[in-house]
Amino acid sequence: MKVISTPLAMRAWTDWVKKKNQSVGFVPTMGALHAGHASLISRAKKENDKVVVSVFVNPAQFGPHEDFSRYPRPFKEDQKLCASLGVDALYHPSPENIYPQGYRSFVNVEGLSDLWCGRFRPGHFRGVATVVLKLLQTVSPDRAYFGEKDYQQLMIIRRMARDLNLPQRIVGCLTLREKDGLAMSSRNQYLSSIERAQAAILYRSLNRAAKKIKSGEAVLRALSSARREILSIPQSKIDYIALIDGESLEEIQTPRPGARIISAIWIGKTRLIDNVELGTVPIS
Repeated sequence: MKVISTPLAMRAWTDWVKKKNQSVGFVPTMGALHAGHASLISRAKKENDKVVVSVFVNPAQFGPHEDFSRYPRPFKEDQKLCASLGVDALYHPSPENIYPQGYRSFVNVEGLSDLWCGRFRPGHFRGVATVVLKLLQTVSPDRAYFGEKDYQQLMIIRRMARDLNLPQRIVGCLTLREKDGLAMSSRNQYLSSIERAQAAILYRSLNRAAKKIKSGEAVLRALSSARREILSIPQSKIDYIALIDGESLEEIQTPRPGARIISAIWIGKTRLIDNVELGTVPIS
């Protein structure tokens, strides 16, 4: 596995691969890799000749009072995991490589970035869209893989790719979960053992709400029940819980194909997000 640290070297590697008529799959990450990331890498390997993983903790997507300084950065462990999974190139640029001195250009996907997490994390999705565009331009993959746990992020990236005529296919991958249903996330390690046990309520409450809605219960009533379940966790707080259209991300009150229940909550000092698609939830 080749470890690459500069945009110039990354482009040169991809050019070398493309000259051999080989396809490139790309998994962008912020590191602290877990089994969820491994599932993205495995899919990329099945669908491409070569796989690139990036590890970059993007300062542009963190607010002034968020967890940028304490975000986990176990690069050596990430490197070992990528090597064990057969990754061909690991792209690990410095912040100066991505945002050189005097950098002033950013991408804003209007109409999607200011909803939901965008309301609570102003500028977050501007930072996400900007870094993803820069990574896609540098790595120049055929396909890029993103998890559905960050559903709003996935839809924003898809819209950006469509609007800017990017050639890459943006591939959404199912959320990988722990045995108790908690969506895998690098931030789960912030949870204390007690908080970790309590966090499973998030997925269970969303799942129950989805079943109720599919069975004909009013959306507001089903979501109110989920809210009560979540708020039964000590020191918990809800940023939002809503039924949304799967494309526009707008809140809806009547189920439709592709609709999802999305939520962001706090347990202590840890923010967790999750979502369930109504169509994939069995009623029984």
